[in-house]
Amino acid sequence: MSPDLLDRRRAGLLLHLTSLPGAGACGDLGWEAHNFVNFAADCGFTLWQMLPVGPPQGSLSPYQTSSAHAGWAQLIGLDPLVQAGWLDAAPPAPYDAAAKVRALRRAHAGFQARADDAARRELDAFHAEQGCWLDDYALYQAIHDERRAPWWQWPKGLRGRESRALGQARKRLAAELDYLIWEQFVFFRQWQDLHEHARERGVLLFGDMPIFVAHDSAEVWARPGDFDLTDTGETRNVAGVPPDYFSETGQRWGNPLYRWDRLAASDYKFWIDRMQTQLKLFDVVRIDHFRGFESFWEVPGEAETAMNGRWVPAGGDALFARLEQEFGRLPLVAEDLGVITDAVTALRKKYRMPGMKILQFAFDSGPDNPYLPFRHSRDAVVYTGTHDNDTTLGWYESLPEEACHAVDDYLGLPGEPMPWPLIRTALGSRANLAILPMQDVLGLDSEHRMNTPGTADGNWRWRFTWEQVTPELPARLTRLVRQYGRAPAD
Repeated sequence: MSPDLLDRRRAGLLLHLTSLPGAGACGDLGWEAHNFVNFAADCGFTLWQMLPVGPPQGSLSPYQTSSAHAGWAQLIGLDPLVQAGWLDAAPPAPYDAAAKVRALRRAHAGFQARADDAARRELDAFHAEQGCWLDDYALYQAIHDERRAPWWQWPKGLRGRESRALGQARKRLAAELDYLIWEQFVFFRQWQDLHEHARERGVLLFGDMPIFVAHDSAEVWARPGDFDLTDTGETRNVAGVPPDYFSETGQRWGNPLYRWDRLAASDYKFWIDRMQTQLKLFDVVRIDHFRGFESFWEVPGEAETAMNGRWVPAGGDALFARLEQEFGRLPLVAEDLGVITDAVTALRKKYRMPGMKILQFAFDSGPDNPYLPFRHSRDAVVYTGTHDNDTTLGWYESLPEEACHAVDDYLGLPGEPMPWPLIRTALGSRANLAILPMQDVLGLDSEHRMNTPGTADGNWRWRFTWEQVTPELPARLTRLVRQYGRAPAD
């Protein structure tokens, strides 16, 4: 990476791919993603931050996915497939997720019938290059779709990856494996097109990588020895966090915990492969729950909440040393929210990772609050709020009157309505990177919140429309980005 990538002042937008406009059930990698890159660049932003892009499970949470490497098929754009000549036409708008799947199946048939030799060679090269994860993912997903059960409930031969059982499955599911490999080829091909367009416009793609992976995922099935599991694949203990700002009972995530001794014994192959994929997708990567690399909250598998867990030391220092040996300085941002100790901060600083400052957290205590703007350091990323927060307007409107007066007083009794005073504060921070959720630059209220931690329903579905972007907004944002020294370098 360029040494100044995280070391100079920049501004960016936070918007998940699924929140883009479009005809389908969620945003995707089609033309609207390219349009959003243009919008960001036209406003002076040089970062586009999004959430994880893997295949989500039933709740649609991008932090619980069936693969740490694969892209979600719903994020594939149909218009580029029509342009390539593999799909006759996209479904009539609007169309749902099932219609998208049917269209992708037709496009695969079109590829098989009409793709030229160059495209077929490109597919073969992709398959060979991504072999460290792609075959395991395709086989896992094909068996999962066939059996409609988590992998630890499969017959012993499949669950335990016995050669004979896997060979029979590959033969039986050969056509489905071809489709799933093609699906990932198309996802990464479209991603590369978006990434190249972003580079041309001077916009860095900023990703998000959960520390843990889902129990029912290709990686846990393929490498069970790396995780704290029983002989039958059940979790002994699971990940979570203790009670905090978001939940009085903590958050029981349910992810299997790592066996750090096993990770070290394999020379951290799991993490090297995972980081390789992330650096192929993104220019900058946020590591969610960085705290868990120093020590993690271990929750008994049978516990219903995360209240009765315990902190257990982790092996993050040795891991990051190995990753730097492999990749050089890592373009990582540490999500260091919650219970942060001096040891966690020391680990972050040792590997020169910026931490996070959330302005919505800054005004609920005294002048020692680390999120107050005058306490920010250059090695930080400042946010008005994140995907887990209410929108800034919604947050402000929910405050008691006295708290609103305190915020206004701190911000100098601004004449502008919220969220603009907090946007100005973020852009004016000493932190090198400032990220604004799209909801905030659009001035939207609580109805447009992306996620409410600790709840299962109604999350991850928000989308914006171009009608919400007023004609004067790009000029206003450009002026602010320049005013606070975050404009693109010449």
